[in-house]
Amino acid sequence: MFRATSARIAASVLMLAMPLPAVAQDHALVLELNNAQDIEGDICELTILTENATGTALERAAWQFAIFDADGRVRALPVIDFGALPEGKTKLVTIGMPGRSCTQVSRIVVNDVAECLIDGESRLDLCLTGLSTRSLVDIAFGL
Repeated sequence: MFRATSARIAASVLMLAMPLPAVAQDHALVLELNNAQDIEGDICELTILTENATGTALERAAWQFAIFDADGRVRALPVIDFGALPEGKTKLVTIGMPGRSCTQVSRIVVNDVAECLIDGESRLDLCLTGLSTRSLVDIAFGL
């Protein structure tokens, strides 16, 4: 009996010491405000990055963004189309906002999913559920 109990304890300790397998994130999509710079005088150019770690290739992904000025007013609602996003793909898109300095942009919100296609079917839920955001610049960026 002592040996059987000792063996079970030893097996339990070994199992606890073993690394756990990585847990897949169900809907791991990341949108990142990567850069914001003024170009050609009065054009704010935004660079937005997306990473697809969902485990599923997206035929097409597009989001609508709300861009707020320094007074908190919405100044633009552009739809940014990232096109096809194979699983594991990172993609960058730039957009220019004429007549606006980047210092006039206080925050950007992911307002809605404009399109999310998988195997020809719309899957808006996949492109919103589990979506995370981050910003590498001094402009707030979120959901």
